[in-house]
Amino acid sequence: MNKYRKLVLSALILLNLLVLLGQVWPAGAPPFARTVNVATLLLNLFYFTGRLRRNNG
Repeated sequence: MNKYRKLVLSALILLNLLVLLGQVWPAGAPPFARTVNVATLLLNLFYFTGRLRRNNG
């Protein structure tokens, strides 16, 4: 696994953990939680779509 892919996966895991924490403990969510949620969903969508295209192309 190259360095770039590891970095992207680490960032996605961190963002997903932040989103999960906001769902489990909503009172502790920061004011920018909505932005993090939307960014995480979009990044996941782009990443997994790209991976599917590379593997099936």
